[in-house]
Amino acid sequence: MKFQPDRSDVQTITGYGSGWIGVDTDKVYESIIIGSQGQRIAWQCSRFEDLTAAHFAQLAELDAEVVIFGSGLRNRFPPPAWLQPLMARRTGLETMDTQAACRTYNVLAVEGRNVVAALLLESQDRP
Repeated sequence: MKFQPDRSDVQTITGYGSGWIGVDTDKVYESIIIGSQGQRIAWQCSRFEDLTAAHFAQLAELDAEVVIFGSGLRNRFPPPAWLQPLMARRTGLETMDTQAACRTYNVLAVEGRNVVAALLLESQDRP
């Protein structure tokens, strides 16, 4: 799917497909963290099963108002204990599949919110 967002000064997701997302003019093929404040960080995980508490501690360090967690091809929830660093900073976390997370990130970013999207990129072709 390709998006045609309104003009914005924030980093936006311009499209997505199986195993990729478009961030502004770039196509990204690996899991990534992007933020409305300009963050673009490789997220070292390729499957939901690769995630650890350290991945969510990394998100807490970004000091966002809300984190949108794109859990891959389907909606899956991390263990509550992993969210402690986010709760300690009073950072909200919303979990949804990655495609929904892309759309939600754009809406919040264009509204001027300090939002981060942690996007797990899985391909439908992968086992």
